[in-house]
This record gives sequence, C-alpha cells and structure tokens, in this order.
Amino acid sequence: MSLFTWLRPSLPAAVDPAMRQRLAQLPKPAPPGVHSLREQRWVVIDLETSGLNLNRDQVLSIGAVAIEDGAIDFSQQFERTLHRPAQKTNPSVLIHGLGPDALAAGSAPATALLELLEFIGDSPLLAFHAPFDQHMLGRALKDSLGHRLQHSFYDVAEIAPMLNPDTVMREAGLDDWIGHFGLQVDERHHASADAQVTAELALILFSQARRQQLDSPLQLSTRLQQWRRRKAQSHSW
Repeated sequence: MSLFTWLRPSLPAAVDPAMRQRLAQLPKPAPPGVHSLREQRWVVIDLETSGLNLNRDQVLSIGAVAIEDGAIDFSQQFERTLHRPAQKTNPSVLIHGLGPDALAAGSAPATALLELLEFIGDSPLLAFHAPFDQHMLGRALKDSLGHRLQHSFYDVAEIAPMLNPDTVMREAGLDDWIGHFGLQVDERHHASADAQVTAELALILFSQARRQQLDSPLQLSTRLQQWRRRKAQSHSW
C-alpha cells in the first residue's frame, strides 16, 4: 500500500464503484460570475432536520427547486425523504410531518444526496438562513458520501434586509418576509414548499437588486461581503 493510499480517507461503505464514478463526473461548482442574475441558474434548497444541533442532528428531508431564465422552473424540482428508521419522534420531527413510517420508507441517504448533487450541478445555492443548511448538508455529504461541499451559498435572510434597509424587522424570519411581500403560502415546514416560497422571495429580491445596479452573482456577492463588514463594525461600536 502506498503512502498516498494510506493517507487518503476511505469512502463510506455505502459508496459503491458506480456511485464513485458518478461522483467523479460531477461538474465543479462555478464561482460567482459577471453574467446577469437572470442568466444564472440557481438552486433553492430547504432541509428539514431532526433538530437544530449542528453536530448531532440529522437531515431528514430535502426540497429543492431551480430558478432558470428568471423564473421558477417547475420541471426542475427535487424532493427526497431520507431513510432514518432509528430517528426518534420529537416535536422537531413532527412539525415537518415526518413520522416513523415516512422515515423508514425513505431513500438511502447516500443515494438521495448523490442525486441532489447531480440535480444541483455547478449552480450556486440559495437558502433562508443558509449557514445552517450549508453546515447540515455539508456534514451529511461527508458522512454519507465522503464528499466535500464546495458550492457557493447565498443567504436570502441576508439579501432581504440588505436590499430593504428601510424595512424594520428585527431578526426577521421567512414568515416575516413572506408577509411583507404579500406572498401566498399553502404549506410551511415542508422542505419542498419552503424551497418554493424561498424561490418566490428570491425572485422579488433579484428584481430589487437589478434596480440597485446589482445584476450579476459577483456583484451580489461583493455587496453582501461589504454589507456584512458594515454590520459587524456597527455592532462593535
């Protein structure tokens, strides 16, 4: 055995040779580009988890939808419940409507997560409170596939107040912004439904961004970095 082979971490047992080949064929995530927000394909993602502990809780279900050509493409939707038969029922699980039967009948985590990566392709990701989804998804990918998440994540919970500085809502949640823009929601706390309404909110924000001369992923990313720095400085005074 070579030193390189010894140092290289082994893949989880669930990753068979066919899955390794599919992982190897995944496109590399694209960095923020200078093309327009409309030209960019985005994937809006929402995770339902067993709780909010970043190191202990698990991803239970995944919902995602693509934004392409400036609109939600309903032909590009992704929904999976993960096979978690050992998951105990608790309030966090029940609020998502994921009972023991649904979790026992779910897809194998490695298979579902690989299919998600193939659905995402090289597109950047949008989520509400993205750091949580980014961490939980990254840990799930590492545990189930031995894969490191490298996609750019944009936080709709940051973009909304940045583009609407005169809207005073302290620590506004998704429901607050849904109400602010008058969006109609038939269902909440369900991964697919939450991904869809987050996508609707993102389209409103992209329209606002263009009016504020932010019309590329790179411009939006740069402005977000500046906004975070100003926010951190104001909190340090």
